[in-house]
Amino acid sequence: MEESYLIKPMLDANYPVIDYGKGVYLYDLDGKKYLDASSGAVTANIGHGVEEIIEAMNAQAKRVSFVYRSQFTSEAAEKLAAKIAEMTMGDLNWSFFVNSGSEATETAMKIAIQYWQEKGIKTKTKVLSRWVSYHGITLGALSLSGHAGRRARFIPLLQDFPVIHPPYCYRCPYNLEAPGCEYLCAGELETVINRVGANNIAAFIAEPVIGAAGAAIAPPQGYFHKIKEICERNEILFIADEVMTGFGRTGKVLSMEHWGVIPDIVALGKGMGAGYASIAAALVSDHVMEPILNGSKIVMSGHTLSANPQTCAVSLAVLEYLEKNEIIKEVESKGYYLRNQLEKLKNEFEIIGDIRGKGLLLGIEFVQNRERKVPFPRNMQLTKELVELAQRNGLLIYPAGAGIDGIHGDAVIISPPLTITKREMEELTRLLRKTLQDFIEANLTNQGEV
Repeated sequence: MEESYLIKPMLDANYPVIDYGKGVYLYDLDGKKYLDASSGAVTANIGHGVEEIIEAMNAQAKRVSFVYRSQFTSEAAEKLAAKIAEMTMGDLNWSFFVNSGSEATETAMKIAIQYWQEKGIKTKTKVLSRWVSYHGITLGALSLSGHAGRRARFIPLLQDFPVIHPPYCYRCPYNLEAPGCEYLCAGELETVINRVGANNIAAFIAEPVIGAAGAAIAPPQGYFHKIKEICERNEILFIADEVMTGFGRTGKVLSMEHWGVIPDIVALGKGMGAGYASIAAALVSDHVMEPILNGSKIVMSGHTLSANPQTCAVSLAVLEYLEKNEIIKEVESKGYYLRNQLEKLKNEFEIIGDIRGKGLLLGIEFVQNRERKVPFPRNMQLTKELVELAQRNGLLIYPAGAGIDGIHGDAVIISPPLTITKREMEELTRLLRKTLQDFIEANLTNQGEV
């Protein structure tokens, strides 16, 4: 390409130029094929190049692509809100549409604070969160995030919202196992509430399955029951960040369904538009909306492109495609199959310490000593090299934090489109095996580590 003025993630990197995508594959201008085993950034849930979505996109563009939300509503936005209310659990019926997951978590935070204000309680302004978490890159969302590496540059501008350990059973800080541990990491929330004062806390936010910060750390069965019980007893709202997990990624419309716990507010994104449109949402329960409806009648948030008919029409088409083809119903069985394939790789490669996750959101953590769970040195940059090797081999995997502290450890996420077939999962495994073999031959064979 000619000289580029595009600000890319790495300014001096040479990125291939993608020409087109079809299904689970992407093709660059040189004709090279890549198996998208990460759905981009855990986003392309229904694969690339789906004609039905393209047709919906074109149909809406021929009508109108933009109206400003304070002047008009649109058929597309109204239908999308109704579809989400129909698909989701409990009384989660109200949608505030935004453009990204970061905006969704910030909107959720603002609504939680406003809820208490509308009830006449002005002191409840803090939103607590966990370490080893990621809720977005804008300043409010980054304040919520317990991702030390991404917080580092902006510490003076951020609030200190992360307060408790994640449910990281592979490296339990208490050296216990669930359920015998009695979910002490969840119990930490009670301790913090007592210290800060429940009268100062509006909400607690958590990812059902930790994504970028922890490579698909899923909690044990009783964890969220304890979290919700603590929140309810202390009159604190519970926000589930389902930006990565929502709309089928783990085998349920909302991942929280796995544990039978209904949040008060949910942040949605990624799979909501499946990469075909930039759209996200804060999904709010009836009981949280009630005092606002009876009070100011205004949710103090919003963006120029919020609820624009173009992206809403695309998102509606994505959700209808998921339903019509019963895609979510197959995710758990596909997840079991893929996880079994990854477990076979664990038996072959000593550097794989842990395989974890739920549905088609799976994580692999790498260690230099499996028995003692010793991470590789930071300067080795194992994750970066594995991701680059995989791409050279025609496989796209997602770099993630290992869950240790946001700085140390290496891990990747495997999260292919939900439409992936058994044959394609076997191809994914074959390409990942080759990548691991290439890495070991290049880095570890002569070091006595394997």
